[in-house]
Amino acid sequence: MEYIIGIDIGTSATKTIAFSISGRVLHQTRASYAVISNKPGEQELNPDLLLKAAIKTIRELILKSKKEPVGIAFSCAMHSLIAVDKNGKPLTNAITWADLRSRAYAKKLRFTEAGKRIYERTGTPIHPMSPLCKLMWMKDNQPRIFSSAHKFISIKEYIWFHFFGKFLVDYSIASASGLFDIYLLKWNEEALQVAGITADRLSFPVPPTHIQTELNEKYKHVLGLPSGLSFIIGGNDGCLANLGSHVISPGVMALTIGTSGALRMTSQKPQHDSKERIFNYVLKENLYVSGGAVNNGGNAVKWYVENFMPKKVAESKNFATYIRKTSNIPAGSEGLIFLPYLLGERAPVWDADAKGVFFGVRMNHDSRHFLRSVMEGVGFSLYQIYQSLEQTVGPANKIYASGGFIRSTRWLQMIADIFDKPVYVMNMADASATGAAIMGLYALGKIKNLEEVDVITQVHQSYRPDKKNHKVYLRNFSIFDVLYDKLRDEFDK
Repeated sequence: MEYIIGIDIGTSATKTIAFSISGRVLHQTRASYAVISNKPGEQELNPDLLLKAAIKTIRELILKSKKEPVGIAFSCAMHSLIAVDKNGKPLTNAITWADLRSRAYAKKLRFTEAGKRIYERTGTPIHPMSPLCKLMWMKDNQPRIFSSAHKFISIKEYIWFHFFGKFLVDYSIASASGLFDIYLLKWNEEALQVAGITADRLSFPVPPTHIQTELNEKYKHVLGLPSGLSFIIGGNDGCLANLGSHVISPGVMALTIGTSGALRMTSQKPQHDSKERIFNYVLKENLYVSGGAVNNGGNAVKWYVENFMPKKVAESKNFATYIRKTSNIPAGSEGLIFLPYLLGERAPVWDADAKGVFFGVRMNHDSRHFLRSVMEGVGFSLYQIYQSLEQTVGPANKIYASGGFIRSTRWLQMIADIFDKPVYVMNMADASATGAAIMGLYALGKIKNLEEVDVITQVHQSYRPDKKNHKVYLRNFSIFDVLYDKLRDEFDK
């Protein structure tokens, strides 16, 4: 049986999945790694552990399958930055999207005319997550590394260089850097000037369908692969999650809640937002993913449970176990509202200094109300992003859900009720790895167009909105929607 491998390199784990050409999941492997955080705001990963995780999971999958695949396609987390020398040796760890050390640089640049132009051309909001802001910070705070580095690359580029000896970056990963012109598909000169570098210190951009076949001898031996196997460079995890979730047509949204969360739509051109609330990233030429990511998703629920719920509940690692405790609490948490900005926030406020807030606390509220309001607050943040998308991309009539939260039927129903739209859960193993496999099949000519994603993805569950609950949520949301603006100056203090 012919099969293809989709690999998703995340900031907490690498997930590698073997799909038959007809779309059936054959095998899966996973390797986890720890985040390094020794200083306030620091969030880094060891590049060599990431490389080892990719090798380990691919090797295990091939051993399980007992034959070589037709190809291996890559998905990877966005916004990472590694300084390397000319031999690809890392001079820094991989600085991840969650690193906040460049917050002062982002805040200073965001509301300038240059910042507005850079946002419009690159599609990446000005925020500490972006490599643009990380480079500005590195130039001042790690000047020796900044001046001596041969290239500034991402996690995927690091692995790709070791496999093939070439510094290449796909348009999709590049488009999330704040340095790449999404209209011209090349590095943006103004952004480069602000970062203090030239284009030759970045990798050469290629389409997500780019195929490499000559694997370095060392890794050919380690992986046990023959000469000539196709490696497809793929894209970023957010764009490929849209593809893997069957969200590439108008009027459809992909909603993900894992540790963090995101809401995304797909269109044939970038959708400029004059209020700078959404991103625009490249899925492939003439296909763009617009949306927003939130810093606070399942991690907010985990934080509340571990710190404030009874010990037996807190010891459970399952979202559904937590959330069952809220089953007797009505929609709207009886007026309790939560701003979920525990780790600052990305979309739609893009403020690394934002804080979490419980609002409307009364004597009748107990721990179950607080937990439900945390879940609702995450949903309201995503609903805010939808309002931004509705104004720029257009309305949507259904949601495809993915991420760890799909283990909770109650949370899925809550999302349907908040958005007043049907929610569908697909039968995929991992949305981004699935999207990588689909992009690989397209690059190899196994499918004629990306609309053929139903080869791999099919609806597994669906949830219909409750109109009565939606009215309650809209009342709470009308308060949630203005709280940040009222408190923004206090957060700065």
